[in-house]
Amino acid sequence: MQRHHCEPRPAWREKVEEIGLTFHSHEHGPYWDESACYELTAAEVDTLEAAAHKLHYLCIEAAEAVIRNNWWQRLGIPEIAAPAILRSWERDDFSLYGRFDLSYDGQSPPKLLEYNADTPTALIEAAVAQWFWLQDTRPGADQFNSLHERLIEAWRRWAGQTIHFSSIKEHDEDQQTVLYLRDTCEQAGVKTKPVFIEDIGWDQRQSCFVDLDNERITHCFKLYPWEWFWHEEFGPHLAREPVQFIEPTWKMLLSNKGLLPVLWELFPDHPNLLPTYEDAAPLGPRYVRKPKLSREGANVAWFEGGVAVEETGGDYGEEGHVFQATASLPEFDGNRPICGVWIVDHEPAGLGIREDTRRITGNLSRFVPHFFP
Repeated sequence: MQRHHCEPRPAWREKVEEIGLTFHSHEHGPYWDESACYELTAAEVDTLEAAAHKLHYLCIEAAEAVIRNNWWQRLGIPEIAAPAILRSWERDDFSLYGRFDLSYDGQSPPKLLEYNADTPTALIEAAVAQWFWLQDTRPGADQFNSLHERLIEAWRRWAGQTIHFSSIKEHDEDQQTVLYLRDTCEQAGVKTKPVFIEDIGWDQRQSCFVDLDNERITHCFKLYPWEWFWHEEFGPHLAREPVQFIEPTWKMLLSNKGLLPVLWELFPDHPNLLPTYEDAAPLGPRYVRKPKLSREGANVAWFEGGVAVEETGGDYGEEGHVFQATASLPEFDGNRPICGVWIVDHEPAGLGIREDTRRITGNLSRFVPHFFP
């Protein structure tokens, strides 16, 4: 695994905007960063792919244990959601995608940091932007990236249905991500229709969710966390399951960092897991504290000697925290990369690398493309 300095393509901003990556920069600098790239070997790609495949099914086994033992409180799951999760699990409701965040240096086994299994972003970057970058800069090389094709194939089972696609208003990244996913769905021959989360209504007479045209919503992809959904005004109606949501309700188990201690209990010393507990004592003075439910690295703290030496802000943590052993993050010229391995329809489908000079990856951490010979 190597990091190379690169010359950005001429007019790179215009190039990525054309494919929907309109959020390529922020006030502190670039988010999409092609002044560098990572080179992996084919063997390293195989290692990441195999680790993600194994971890996905370990998470499913851990979710089964949560259900079997009624460990809902350990994951901070609201009581109203548990029956819907159970029914969704028993039906094996369709799951489109997720993203593992792994620490990996090319030598030691990849280690699970967390599983973004409900509302993962950085999809346009991983599926499209870095693929076009590869064609422009290294057309003879390859990339761990079959995301676009896998997404289209996964949607094909819904031919004949109408799927609503939903995100919140005035959030460019979420809207562009949903627009891209709608495009993959339509390429699979499925009819789609947009509706903002704020515009979803409940029709009391018909006992169903409707959009602004008063059209019934039967299937809905939502880029909106389940734990927020239950607190919406229409939250109590979710228990009736009037809509088949994507991601399904059972993904609340996999997207919850409260699952990490369960994984370690069930599979202690697994090479792809970090020791994780519900209190810090077993880890000694060096560990990372993470909210059970959080997004984009918010409210994460890195402790050394029992003192937080690095910490991110945010509004998460009400449901409690987990305590994870620190990962041995590789460092290249002061940059620490995290490997985001994507799962589509239960199989590994691609890689996106984000890096930061800090040890905690956050929403402003840079996305850097990759290739392998």
